[in-house]
Amino acid sequence: MDLFDYMRETAMENESPLASRMRPTTLDEVVGQQHIIGKDKLLYRAIQADKLSSIIFYGPPGTGKTTLAKVIAQTTSAEFCQLNATTAGKKDMEEVVKGAKDRLGMYRKKTILFVDEIHRFNKGQQDYLLPFVEDGTLILIGATTENPYFEVNGALLSRSVIFELKPLEKEDIRLLLRRAVKDEKKGLGAYKVTLDEDAEDFLADISGGDARAALNALELGVLSTKPGADGRIHITLETASECIQKRAVRYDKTGDQHYDTISAFIKSMRGSDPDAAVFYLAKMLCAGEDIKFIARRIMICAAEDVGNADPNALTVAVSAAQAVERLGMPEARIPLAQAAIYVACAPKSNTAIRAIDEASRCVEEVKTTVPVHLQDAHYKGAAKLGHGSGYQYAHDYPMHYVEQQYLPDEVADRSFYYPTENGYEQKIREHFRVLKGSNQ
Repeated sequence: MDLFDYMRETAMENESPLASRMRPTTLDEVVGQQHIIGKDKLLYRAIQADKLSSIIFYGPPGTGKTTLAKVIAQTTSAEFCQLNATTAGKKDMEEVVKGAKDRLGMYRKKTILFVDEIHRFNKGQQDYLLPFVEDGTLILIGATTENPYFEVNGALLSRSVIFELKPLEKEDIRLLLRRAVKDEKKGLGAYKVTLDEDAEDFLADISGGDARAALNALELGVLSTKPGADGRIHITLETASECIQKRAVRYDKTGDQHYDTISAFIKSMRGSDPDAAVFYLAKMLCAGEDIKFIARRIMICAAEDVGNADPNALTVAVSAAQAVERLGMPEARIPLAQAAIYVACAPKSNTAIRAIDEASRCVEEVKTTVPVHLQDAHYKGAAKLGHGSGYQYAHDYPMHYVEQQYLPDEVADRSFYYPTENGYEQKIREHFRVLKGSNQ
């Protein structure tokens, strides 16, 4: 590195955001994630022993994925190369591979390639890396905010150890804020900052486990606040709330959060918890989820989990879906909330889906023929074939019901629908009891 490069890097470090400047350089400085970097854990031991295999860090923003990669860069004897999947092209990858081959061949030195946002690599780019990861030319470290099981090549996954990073705890964020306020070299210590306890508590809470968000808000507050009469910069609760006005909803409409949130939404309605149902609905709406998709899921839940225990649930859900198409947002949130709450509060029965699933299995397993007396007798010549012979017209009998066989002979003894004692199905059970009794 020449003098110009050194001066440029030094200047960039000094001008970089607080979250970047405060990035740990050793494992002992890393805050949180003790489930994977505790001293008795595999990753800690592998980093300390410089015996890493290919790994993928997966977790929300600001939880330390890049930080851990940088720590590895500081501790490993291998050459450390970095690419960002949003900007790297085929040529960049080829240069890294060529350098890795040269180092391995001439000096027996390994190369670690850190790919930030690896989910941004397309299938072709991921396939290009695969043989070099497989033969040991490269040790891959990937970082992604998306579930790697959805976004990363299955062959790469099978050759990597996946570590899931969790949102930091409030106490972890507090520690990082205090560290930043005191650190005179990399942090804000030179500014003589006083961070009020309630402001610290607010930032630790509203950041949602995202260290970067908390530190960036603190830095903005310090740089935009004039010193008081005592010469110190006071970060109050009011200042902190101005610097981080809204928590970003952690949600991706094509990734893990999408599936987890809609799953929680459906299970909350099924589990008769209207509060949880409307919470997950609000989360999806705030994150910009497709309102038609949400309406479809409510309709499905109304049929699958409420069914005939409250037949009106499906009517409400369908009406809400129609209202959503006509209204759009923000008004569409109201019929969606009404429908979700109704379905959550309704008595539950899954007899409809159980009946159709069991009947479908029966159709696949057993070859059947429609009984003769139920076959169509309206066309010319049907009578000669005996079609419809012996059919009893239900409306000619008391209560418009007559006992006769409707199922094919092959499955005549099978039952598929078993009404529960919940809600309206209790009336269905009683109605059938009366019908059966009337024919005795």
